[in-house]
Amino acid sequence: MQPQDVYSHRALRCLLTRLAHTSIMRLSSTSMDRLYDLMMMAFKYQIVLCPRPRDLLLVSFNHMDGVRGLIKDNPRLINSVNEAQRFIIETYTPLSDGEFQLIRQTLLAFFQDIHIRVSIFLKGNLQKGDGTFVMPTSGPVPHGSEVPGLIRYFNIRGRVVRRREFVSGGSYASSLRDASFDVSGDRVTRLGTNMYAESSAEDTHTSASSKHTCRSEQVTDDPNPLAKAELNLLAKLMGQVEVCDFVGDDGGMRVNLFPSQQEEDEEGRLSRKDEAFGVVNIQAVKADTALTHIAAQFTDQDQDERLSNKGEDLLAMMDDL
Repeated sequence: MQPQDVYSHRALRCLLTRLAHTSIMRLSSTSMDRLYDLMMMAFKYQIVLCPRPRDLLLVSFNHMDGVRGLIKDNPRLINSVNEAQRFIIETYTPLSDGEFQLIRQTLLAFFQDIHIRVSIFLKGNLQKGDGTFVMPTSGPVPHGSEVPGLIRYFNIRGRVVRRREFVSGGSYASSLRDASFDVSGDRVTRLGTNMYAESSAEDTHTSASSKHTCRSEQVTDDPNPLAKAELNLLAKLMGQVEVCDFVGDDGGMRVNLFPSQQEEDEEGRLSRKDEAFGVVNIQAVKADTALTHIAAQFTDQDQDERLSNKGEDLLAMMDDL
């Protein structure tokens, strides 16, 4: 394998577009832009969070393990994936840590100008609003490394002459086992796995507590005393209004601009929680009698009388002449 230059963004975009269109799926230009941005930021996240440069292989191996899980019923495809992974192992495993560090720095230089916000990262507090990632200050250190907190000073003979401890500012722990760089085995790290599968599991685990928290917030929030008054004013300006005085514990209310018999039937089937809302029924199609009376006062009552007396006034002027 001969070394080659890094792809440009345009060439990489063209390659990924062709890969996406090899299936029956067809993506529009906008959808492909979003997919490309998502792939770029997801891969950048994996590179940034690698504890050591050699873990770049573990990211690829986790990805291949996921591919094997999708094609587990097709032995021919599994053999192709295994053969590709063996080729990667033979090519990159002999590289030194310095060469892996050079590869990692080259990839980071390729992604340094890409700061696209991704919803799954923002939701998990893994990314800031400016597109930069939040680096963790806790967790296990790479296998064979020591927990930060100790500085050793060596002399010219390589002997330790002094030690000094410092506060690392994080909660680190020693790694209990090393990851497997074979075709199959424990990769230890979760980098390179399905991010959305982990997010779905976390959402399912926290759904009950989130609902309980939201319900508690609805009960404990103080109602706004001006909310009902503003709705009543809006209703009077629009037309006839019917306001229910009953308001629930949470101070909420619902506004029906177009009430109908079907909506009334649906309201009868609502749960007791929904019945706790005060309902404001606004009949915008019916004119308010007070507004009609006010509008009538602006009409010119003497207009018809002036029109009828126009001819008589003209005759009177001629008689005077």
